[in-house]
Amino acid sequence: MKKDIILAGVGGQGILSIATVIGEAALQEGLYLKQAEVHGMSQRGGDVQSNLRLSSEPIMSDLIPKGGADLIISLEPMEALRYIEYLSPEGWIVSSCVPFLNIPDYPDLEAVLARIRAHKNHVLLDVDALAKEAGAPSQAANMVLLGAAIPMLGIEYDKMTAGVARIFARKGEAVVKTNLAAVEAGFRHSKRSHLVES
Repeated sequence: MKKDIILAGVGGQGILSIATVIGEAALQEGLYLKQAEVHGMSQRGGDVQSNLRLSSEPIMSDLIPKGGADLIISLEPMEALRYIEYLSPEGWIVSSCVPFLNIPDYPDLEAVLARIRAHKNHVLLDVDALAKEAGAPSQAANMVLLGAAIPMLGIEYDKMTAGVARIFARKGEAVVKTNLAAVEAGFRHSKRSHLVES
């Protein structure tokens, strides 16, 4: 098993929480794990990107080569496009369709989404709306995105949700419950919309 994942978004959206949960589940699966340093400005509003590599074999480098990523997980659609040259032809893009308007000259949203849709393997979703429908706060939108990416990660759903429960346990049972509801909402959307096999 090998998965090379690029995580992208804007500071404050919770990209690092997604990486932490995936890492926790991967370690429970007995996988090797390497994560590159976060690139970009991680304060609220700056772009953030990280490489996360999982494998059943030892991993030599923590950086993903261009054309080598199996998956881009992005909380911001333009940030997904920023790293598209790193995606393999058979790779997946899982991205929020709602922009984070942190620059005055943000590109035309429909053009951005059209470029993502042009890639044959993609899941676009409104993570904020799905979090709200699941009864989760907007801060759990990142867990909706994680849920949508689970079918492409190669880690069992139950292992991922167990990772969510462990990571958020210190914040209390209510926080765990809302984050799990958010993960389930994203997972169901991905399965329903794209008939992805888990």
